[in-house]
Amino acid sequence: MRSSVPLIFFSMLLGFFLVPPGYAFHSGGVAECGGCHSMHGPNSSGSSLLIGSDQSSTCLSCHEHAGDAGPSGYHISTASADMPAGVPPLQRTPGGDFGWLKKSYAFAVRGTTIAEDGATHGHNIVAADFGYEVDPINSAAPGGTFPSAQLACNSCHDPHGKYRRTSAATTTIVTAGAPVISSGSYSDSPVPAAGQAVGVYRLLAGAGYTKGGVTFPGAPMAVAPPAYNRTEAATQTRVAYGHQITNGVRTWGDWCGACHPNMHAPGGSRPYRHPVDRTMGSGGIANIYYQYRKSGDLTGNGATSYTTLVPFTEATASFTVLRTHARSDDTFLNGPASSDRVTCISCHRAHASGFPQMLRWQMEGEFIVYDGNYPGTDTTPTVPQFARGRTGLETQAAYYDRPVTVFASYQRVLCNKCHGQD
Repeated sequence: MRSSVPLIFFSMLLGFFLVPPGYAFHSGGVAECGGCHSMHGPNSSGSSLLIGSDQSSTCLSCHEHAGDAGPSGYHISTASADMPAGVPPLQRTPGGDFGWLKKSYAFAVRGTTIAEDGATHGHNIVAADFGYEVDPINSAAPGGTFPSAQLACNSCHDPHGKYRRTSAATTTIVTAGAPVISSGSYSDSPVPAAGQAVGVYRLLAGAGYTKGGVTFPGAPMAVAPPAYNRTEAATQTRVAYGHQITNGVRTWGDWCGACHPNMHAPGGSRPYRHPVDRTMGSGGIANIYYQYRKSGDLTGNGATSYTTLVPFTEATASFTVLRTHARSDDTFLNGPASSDRVTCISCHRAHASGFPQMLRWQMEGEFIVYDGNYPGTDTTPTVPQFARGRTGLETQAAYYDRPVTVFASYQRVLCNKCHGQD
């Protein structure tokens, strides 16, 4: 009988080239069932037959990898063994590394010992298999009612990936109809043809998605460059965040506000919170953003002013536009137009950061750079209220490895990127 090996090889090769780009595990929609569920496995008697003891542990079975040497693919959590005392988490995704939740610090300022619990550094997902526990400080989402004991990856992401869009230009999101052929998260994601769809950004929850008594208003817009989990020591990783106002939803503020409604009061009054989803033309904020380079230096310009430490949402409803702005090579550093907006992610990372309240920079002291150094317990001079128990390496890692020279030798907090008071 004639061998069928050449035919099999040819079929495999042809299949490889016919598979659309972005053929990863999720591919923008529901993943292979056996990757998350086990009909007869050790945890099959648990909730939903998950392979992990809980929902987030199932996610981290892929999204954490022990033994990483640095930023690695789709990993969003550093294993505890890979970040001993004084060593920072390794991942550099735009949303941050959940490993920061395990980094607690104690330090003395003017004779008073201050404890900074790692739980303050981000969203405390519950993943028992990986050492992530219920938030010990907040029983519910700050400014809301979502129970902390129920916080999991699927609180914000739809693991079955039902939300999809059917073109690069439209922001209409549906949950059925055209099949999802690939991820829609990246600048090189395919543009869906007639009868096709791509997934929404990061499988985020869309309209009607309900968890913990909270229902989301609509999936927000964003596009990331293909290389997104990477150091920013040389160039930045720009995620192009967009927004569309449709019946008052689909801004990032509305989406975050599903769990944190009291962080921005209804009716736009916001009597005691920072403005959210307000245009940056208000009060000339866009111009300050352009000009501000670092403390004492207002010589910047609109074409080179962007920083991932203070991102903004763009006033566009077109994924075609956002695809051209998502870069990791610093070839598009344009600052905000007057109609672009400051929102929650302008100051906070989505998962966790090296600083309290998952802020993108240290807010607990006047200086984020002191005497030309990142503050640390091992730098000279050591200033406890600026080092806050961290090594200089940990501080630099929290700024995604930027050279300290991109800041002023005495750099104040980055609220000044929009307010210019230093």
